[in-house]
Amino acid sequence: MTAERKRDRREKVLLGGIVVKAGLSKADRAFLLGGLTEMARLVPGSVEYRRLRDIGEEAFKATPLRNGSSHLEETARWA
Repeated sequence: MTAERKRDRREKVLLGGIVVKAGLSKADRAFLLGGLTEMARLVPGSVEYRRLRDIGEEAFKATPLRNGSSHLEETARWA
């Protein structure tokens, strides 16, 4: 396996891990792609971009939950 293919595979695994951490592993693929496409249109530094980035930063800092739910699902439950 070439170094480029290894980097590509690692990137895909890391991105898949983010989907799982967000609690979206069972979400509809079209829904996921639509959401990601909308996020790609955000201007870096905009209010919405910063808001979503802050949410992501907090989710990365959160410890994994024991019952299998994601940090985002747990947060939504208490909101």
